[in-house]
Amino acid sequence: MKLQFAQIPGVSILKSFGPEPTEVGSLVYNSAAARDGSAFFCVVGENTDGHLYIKQAIGNGAQAIIGSNEEILSKQAEQYPGVHFLLVADVRNALAHIADFFHGSPQHELFKVGVTGTNGKTTTATYVRNLFNLLGTPCGFIGTTGVETAEGKVPFEKSTPTTPIASDIHQIFALLRDAGTKAVAMEVSSTALDQQRVEGIVFDVAIHTNLSEEHLEYHKTFEHYRESKLKLFERAKAAVVNLDDPGLSEAILAMADYPVLTYSHNPASGADLIWGNYSASAQGMHFELNYKGDKKIVEAPLFGDYNAANLTAAVGTALHAGHSLDRIIAVLTEMPQVEGRFQVIRGPEGRTIILDYAHTPVAIDAVLTEARKLPHRRLIALIAGIGIRDFAKMPKMAKASEGKADVLVVTVDHPGFHDPEDVISEVIKGFSEPYQQKVLKAPTRKQAVEKALEESGPEDIILLSSGCINGCQIVNGEYIPHSDEEIIAAFFSSKTGKF
Repeated sequence: MKLQFAQIPGVSILKSFGPEPTEVGSLVYNSAAARDGSAFFCVVGENTDGHLYIKQAIGNGAQAIIGSNEEILSKQAEQYPGVHFLLVADVRNALAHIADFFHGSPQHELFKVGVTGTNGKTTTATYVRNLFNLLGTPCGFIGTTGVETAEGKVPFEKSTPTTPIASDIHQIFALLRDAGTKAVAMEVSSTALDQQRVEGIVFDVAIHTNLSEEHLEYHKTFEHYRESKLKLFERAKAAVVNLDDPGLSEAILAMADYPVLTYSHNPASGADLIWGNYSASAQGMHFELNYKGDKKIVEAPLFGDYNAANLTAAVGTALHAGHSLDRIIAVLTEMPQVEGRFQVIRGPEGRTIILDYAHTPVAIDAVLTEARKLPHRRLIALIAGIGIRDFAKMPKMAKASEGKADVLVVTVDHPGFHDPEDVISEVIKGFSEPYQQKVLKAPTRKQAVEKALEESGPEDIILLSSGCINGCQIVNGEYIPHSDEEIIAAFFSSKTGKF
């Protein structure tokens, strides 16, 4: 399409060199993805600088270069007089606004729900997506488990595991719009907010789940992490806020000048939505929900008292969207499970395998506590250190899980460029001596899953926790395909001949 960059709302151009391209066919931030007619954005990242790849992008056909380094752009403009160069103050900001314009501003045709929090983003966003679909509003999803329309998953290679870069987001919005989707629930990470991936997007509802220490390998300080989360609520029309997490809720309520629904487990909190009297069975959860004095009984085929809180947040979102509480409660009995979030798989001889990719100390404590409530003979749990995350968190994973299972299998997720044994050793430092339970080690997640299953017997629960939810393991910069479910099926098929 013909793009007159200077006329695109939100884009502040400091200087331009060379002729504007007659047509722009694609927006890219990876020089290898450039082709004839591409506009290449020189994004500066943690480990690289897009300005260093201008020649490669032009060699692949890029006709427009957008960057923030005037010295480099002016030199390249002299060398490539037929290419259009734009100097902007902030490349990520420009990419967000240009991508929105390029794809025809599809965000304006979608009811957008953004979810942020240390734990519960995937679950809560998926609950919103599933609830809206049950209520008759076709809703998509963008997050850790992939990209979905109302009909199901669609193939899309996201630029990041959780919240994609801005150009991908608006391309996905266009894909959802063209598929007849009317709403989208998306995870919005602190990193994405800091890197302006959702710049220019105004969310119809922003959800806050909780806040605890995470991503300090990126943010460096907890305060920066917290401030990054708050940015979501600066770009919202309404919010759903968890009063049980005072660390962020107080700041959100102080700044919000739009409708807010609060939720809590504490009857004395004064929250709009109060959930309580939770109980669980083999069929799922049962709890009371009080909405401004109107008490309802909620039944859903889901597990985990913390998921009662996440489900309550989804209920609040549906209320903001204009649905009645009675209609919402009626469809909750049909809610499907969330992939990798207390996802229950029935194994042979009464085994229960639970996939819950809890990867923070707070989350692993919660899921182990919940798993112990279910009938079982023994509990075998897999925990992991994540090689691409903050090493200081690893011993805390062991400390949070200590004494809560009969057997703990310690392994590594996404070792990155680290020796897996180094990661495992960091986790094990968190255990007291002597160990309060049997501790096994495995250098790969595949071996750890198999070891946990091998250790199990009839009527046991096998909990597979941690961060491998995006279909791969990141090893030395490579993305190696991985599926816990496939490993489970192969393991029991080899033992019993069927699964």
